[in-house]
Amino acid sequence: MKRGKLAFLTGTHIVNDLYQGAVPALLPFLMSQRHYSYTAVSGLALAASGLSSVVQPLFGLLVDRRPRDWLVPAGFLTAAAGITGAGLADGYLLTWLCAALAGIGIAAYHPAATSQARAAGGQSQRAMSLFSVGGTLGASLAPALVTLVVGGYGLRGSWLLAVPALVTAALWAVQGLRQRDRTPAGPATARAAAASTHRDDWRAFGRLVATTVAWSVPYVTVTSMLALHIQRDLHGSTGTGAAALTLLTLAGAAGTLLGGWLGDRYGRLAPIRAGYLLAVPALAAVVLAPSVAVAVTGAVAFGLAMFLPFAPQVTLAQDYLPTRPGTASGLTLGLAMSVGGLAAPALGGLADAHGLRTVLALVLGVLAVALGCALRLRDRVLTEPEPGAREPGAGIGAGPAAEPVTRGAAPRGR
Repeated sequence: MKRGKLAFLTGTHIVNDLYQGAVPALLPFLMSQRHYSYTAVSGLALAASGLSSVVQPLFGLLVDRRPRDWLVPAGFLTAAAGITGAGLADGYLLTWLCAALAGIGIAAYHPAATSQARAAGGQSQRAMSLFSVGGTLGASLAPALVTLVVGGYGLRGSWLLAVPALVTAALWAVQGLRQRDRTPAGPATARAAAASTHRDDWRAFGRLVATTVAWSVPYVTVTSMLALHIQRDLHGSTGTGAAALTLLTLAGAAGTLLGGWLGDRYGRLAPIRAGYLLAVPALAAVVLAPSVAVAVTGAVAFGLAMFLPFAPQVTLAQDYLPTRPGTASGLTLGLAMSVGGLAAPALGGLADAHGLRTVLALVLGVLAVALGCALRLRDRVLTEPEPGAREPGAGIGAGPAAEPVTRGAAPRGR
């Protein structure tokens, strides 16, 4: 594992997703200081998150054609420019365009950075979990930073929000090339050589995308409605609802790290299946909770369980599509996970008509579908060529290509 490069990439992930979390954190200030309506701020959120999810697979295709390391700093710098512009812009249209620009920057970052994190971490699930939790930390820091800056200086002080990106970009310029030059390319080269001998398994990847989609809907719905459920259905206080949401987020970060450790120790399928198996009763506890204490406990368990599969699913997606790791990252982290956000308006209307418990019970059924899809997943380990099997310049007489090892399923015929 290239620890220095991985730590640096994790730092860039914190900065990039800081701007992802800054979008919803800015909306209350835009409403209070510019008097935007709920519809208007919903449009800004859709411009950032919706467009980001749609274009992210396109950046994955670009990364797969040839390495584009420059997309990492370009991504978070563009995101910072978009957020800063949204705070400084005068008209709604310009604000909307800036929010969309931030979404494009966030999308550009992820496929390139995730591919580099995989190259730095190799087969280690803990490496990918460390990189992934950086995004969670960044998103969780965003509300505090936006409140500190915009709450203290108004929207005209939004230019200060660009400081983390500018500092990180400077560090990338100074240290990035040095870090690459200092680190031997062996593990990344070996994995690339292994990937080049295997075909993409689109059928298995499709099952994983279905699992991710069915993961996205319950997670987005619960994070959107948990605080309201505690306040309205269980008569808890506003502070208790906010605390429950914070605990869910922290539990998700812990689950991401734990999932990486379990993946290295017991294989990728262990945290994936365990996560979904535990998430179903945890969400049921939230839905059927007779008291605030039970709901909060269920929410913490739900957050932990839902993120156990997160990092292993990313590396599994890349091994299902070994020749297109950027596309795999873009589809699983972008388009598939956006379905939860796209379904939010319809579920919100259902909650208005039939109550929050009804919606939470419905997404419990969706989570059961995710469990069924997860139980059908099979591991795929890309076997690296034996040392010396393919020496540089080896011709037709070189040894046979290594075959993928698929765990949990019968070997396929040739």
